[in-house]
Amino acid sequence: MKWYFLQKLPSLFFWGVQVKSVTPERGQTRIPFRWRTQNPFRSTYFAAQCGAAELSTGMLALTALSDQVPCSMLIVGMEATFVKKATSWVTFTCEEGAAIQATIQKAIDNNEAQSITVSSTGVQEDNGAVVAKMTFTWSFKRK
Repeated sequence: MKWYFLQKLPSLFFWGVQVKSVTPERGQTRIPFRWRTQNPFRSTYFAAQCGAAELSTGMLALTALSDQVPCSMLIVGMEATFVKKATSWVTFTCEEGAAIQATIQKAIDNNEAQSITVSSTGVQEDNGAVVAKMTFTWSFKRK
């Protein structure tokens, strides 16, 4: 996974983002609180959190596309709410894999672009506090 990040997503490699788990229904990533992810306010930089959250949704799409006809996928919208300072490891979880699969299948069947908005929630591992809630709008289109 580190080699993939280095080649395709170098910022995730630099930040030390890890894939915690991935199933067809749920994706989990985690990001450390280190000097590479820290902002001047002693919390995890918002862009690093967004990258980890996006990966938790994007890997569900990549999993759904693995046995399908070629499709393009693109983020067309994003919204974030930061609830609390992230000062330790944060795990981002997206549990909308089934909806992503259905949207991809619809894009393949109809040969038209389809969009879906999915969410990812970031929780600090040391105390269970929610630190961020993010939504990503993905667009899928059969190539």
